[in-house]
Amino acid sequence: MGNFLNKAFNDMKESAKAQHQVDKANFEAVKAESKANFQENRGHNTFAKAKADAKKTWDEAHMTPAQRVEKPRQEQEEQIAAAKARTEAAQIRLEKAKKIQ
Repeated sequence: MGNFLNKAFNDMKESAKAQHQVDKANFEAVKAESKANFQENRGHNTFAKAKADAKKTWDEAHMTPAQRVEKPRQEQEEQIAAAKARTEAAQIRLEKAKKIQ
């Protein structure tokens, strides 16, 4: 029983370390993207971007409940379609690589 608990806690410890690494990497990526966005938009275009963001928020706030349910579903379907397209492209590349050899 003690060995089982030790394994379980060690697994949780390793999992927490791995998740921490993922979180740190995501944080660094967001931080770098934010700095890049700031530098790209420095001194210009900020009003237009703020206006576009406000319109997007306004439109989202005035959606019907049915539209609120449908929007994430559409985004998921688009992501699935994009993933399938990438998979097909990878399969084609794989087949070409196999033919070359």
